[in-house]
Amino acid sequence: MKILVVGGGSGGHITPAVAVVREILDQKPRAEVEFWTDFKYHKNVTKLTTEIGVSWGEEDKATRRGKGSYIRVRRIPAGKFHRYSNWHFKDYFVHLEVTLKDLIFGNIVGFLGFLGGIIAAFCRLVRKKSRPNVIFLKGGYVCLPVGLIARLFKIPYIIHESDVVAGLANRLLMRKAKKVAFGMPLPQGLQERHPNYVWTGIPVGPEFKPVSLTKQRSLKKAFSFNPDKPLVVITGGSQGSENLNEATRQILPELLNFTSVGLVAGRKHYENMVDLKKYENWEKASLESNFRMWEFNTTMNELMGAADVIVSRAGATTIAEMAALKKSTILVPFERLPGGHQVKNAERLEAASAAVVVKDADMVANPSKLLEEIRHLIKSPRLRADMADRLAEEARSDAAKRLAEIILEEA
Repeated sequence: MKILVVGGGSGGHITPAVAVVREILDQKPRAEVEFWTDFKYHKNVTKLTTEIGVSWGEEDKATRRGKGSYIRVRRIPAGKFHRYSNWHFKDYFVHLEVTLKDLIFGNIVGFLGFLGGIIAAFCRLVRKKSRPNVIFLKGGYVCLPVGLIARLFKIPYIIHESDVVAGLANRLLMRKAKKVAFGMPLPQGLQERHPNYVWTGIPVGPEFKPVSLTKQRSLKKAFSFNPDKPLVVITGGSQGSENLNEATRQILPELLNFTSVGLVAGRKHYENMVDLKKYENWEKASLESNFRMWEFNTTMNELMGAADVIVSRAGATTIAEMAALKKSTILVPFERLPGGHQVKNAERLEAASAAVVVKDADMVANPSKLLEEIRHLIKSPRLRADMADRLAEEARSDAAKRLAEIILEEA
């Protein structure tokens, strides 16, 4: 049995796909799995698959120790089409640097990457004996060329959409998909009109689970924070968020008066934040300042597990991880993303009283807005617990297992 998994472009597409691969290999240890991803996230995929018990050899081939499973990770060209939500005509001139860099030059490069993906997918799938029984597309621009070639060769494929609003790649591929799995609950009546639609939830690794108060204290100590002091973790994802980082810079001195702070600045923006290391004071291997900053933390489940409050963008995978950990959350959605999907993710949770939402524009204009929301939650343990309970209702612990079953059934 051959299964192809495709995902990339962001960590939000990688980690759920790897969770599904883990389940596939658990349910069918002899399955042959290939994972195609973009050049940027190739190392991430190999690292994450190593963590699920895969032993790597040469040429990106590996076997799962003690299971006999086979997996191969391959790079594939991909191109992102840059689009911004809620822009008016004048914005293209006001933000001229973005217009020239992303919307013009970036989209030319993106189109060439897309053509490269089409050619690579065609060359790999043109021979019948090389074709998988089924393809799992985890959404995003990396999947689009593969999905189009799969349609050409009539290879069945299954899509997973995490957000409230489907992305462009998924919208273009949905009509011919054998199954379209959604991370968010389906609106009433939608599944009756589209029998191939199914709500599975968003797969997260088994390491994302609620921790006891004792375990939380232990995790705080492991990260050198004071276990008796509340902890706020601020993260913009693997690449980071410039606006979240800058707001943190403005409010950090006041934050440290009443809480510990862990900032994951992100690979893209870390170098611009190194001046904050002046707040990270150590004395004989003991953290005196209750502030730490990372470029990227490889044990986010533990860092977020230690937190009393998490401040984050509103990507669907991050929300699913926080829901699985049962954490109180402040969401700052990135408003310019196509379709405004982060905004709609956040609005849905705010309406359910499952999260506090601070608009990005409000935070940029007045960082103290974020400061006051954090202060309010830190001072309100009952409110934090109620919010965490409501957010936990969003979690589906069997999402990866259910998706693996759907994929294997089709295969």
